[in-house]
Amino acid sequence: MMSAQEPLAEIARVFRGTFVHSTQYAAVEILEDTVLGVDIEGKIAFIARAEEVARLSEIWGFKISDVKHLGKHRFFMPGLVDTHIHASQYSYTGTALDLPLLQWLNTYTFPVEANYKDLDFSQDVYTKVVIRTLKNGTTTACYFATIYTDSTLLLGEIADKFGQRALVGKVCMDVNNAVQCYKETAGDSTEETNRFIRALLKRKYPLVRPVVTPRFAPSCSATLLSHLGEIAKNNDLHIQSHISETKEEVSLVQELFPDSESYADVYLKHNLLTDKTVMAHACHLTDSELTLFRETGAAISHCPNSNISLCSGMLDVRRVLRHNVKLGLGTDVAGGYSPSMLDAIRRTLDTSKALTIQDPQYETLTFEEVFRLATLGGSQALSLDDRTGNFQVGKDFDALLVDPTVPDGPFDVFPKEDTKVILEKFLNLGDDRNIVEVYIAGRRVVPFQEAM
Repeated sequence: MMSAQEPLAEIARVFRGTFVHSTQYAAVEILEDTVLGVDIEGKIAFIARAEEVARLSEIWGFKISDVKHLGKHRFFMPGLVDTHIHASQYSYTGTALDLPLLQWLNTYTFPVEANYKDLDFSQDVYTKVVIRTLKNGTTTACYFATIYTDSTLLLGEIADKFGQRALVGKVCMDVNNAVQCYKETAGDSTEETNRFIRALLKRKYPLVRPVVTPRFAPSCSATLLSHLGEIAKNNDLHIQSHISETKEEVSLVQELFPDSESYADVYLKHNLLTDKTVMAHACHLTDSELTLFRETGAAISHCPNSNISLCSGMLDVRRVLRHNVKLGLGTDVAGGYSPSMLDAIRRTLDTSKALTIQDPQYETLTFEEVFRLATLGGSQALSLDDRTGNFQVGKDFDALLVDPTVPDGPFDVFPKEDTKVILEKFLNLGDDRNIVEVYIAGRRVVPFQEAM
């Protein structure tokens, strides 16, 4: 095994040890005793068997003495991709999970999000959520913020400061009868969205991009949805929203948009279902709606913790995959009570097993498949798989260094356990203590000293 680009850039880092990732053909591929080089642009320059290291050092000009050995049991895996997280809800994560979705939004979410006019409040919460997710291995996050442009720009600034790859969205909503102060007019929302996009792009952050963000169809007029579809198309931007999270929500959309054939059709008619769209939840999509997703290239963010915590429904991931729809995982903080993508992996497996209890003929997801969804699958869902998601030459080095034997760690390793067994233990039992280093685009961002 040898893969390398032509020597064009100086090598910044070379690692030797075990690398675990997913490919198009394998849910889990384990590369033992492998060397991987990262160039000064943060991209993977080569990946090869360790026996090739002397020849590679001659080609690329690095010193063999500079190669970093990972050590026994340690391994690199790709960074985790959170395809749906509400940064503005982080302050009440782990609480307020006693109501169904629509009542939950009116009682808890909208009143809290209205506080984000205050930039000091925003600075505190957004800094904490970026730090927390990075410590838990989230190298890429697709963030909802609030309707307030300036504090949403602040979220982008903080993500850039700490080196996180992020899609950041100013929430758009011109319908909200429950909390009157927390909504915009269609005109103001359109104008502020354009201002947000211009301002964020002008800053030229290398890893932070805007994403067009209608909250969901029930909180947006048809006029606003149309404007947002035009903005996304004219600027070739990502789009994020919610779809078919609960049956109550689906019924409400049918009442609000009687001329549309389905919930998905609402977004389609407003040019919001594209190959750069990610829709959260999708628990109650029909087969015809999934066909629309496949045909448009739109993706689904599976948020199992939230789906269970708010009693919204259980997404049949196997059904989505059989429709060849792109799918990644999301924490959906704070509907989901954990900011850790490891939790999203576990809840995905739990949901699949619950579906198997209901139907013993159901094909339960494997941990290998869910590992791929949390890494490469997430990058595909966000249309970022040309940049990140696995250890492929030419992609950015987004990676977690996992130490299964960290002192006072959450699980134990026993003799003769191989890397695949240890990976499964980490996915089921590990936490941020095991994630000893985090790299994004070749830059070490955790521990945080080097990032500041």
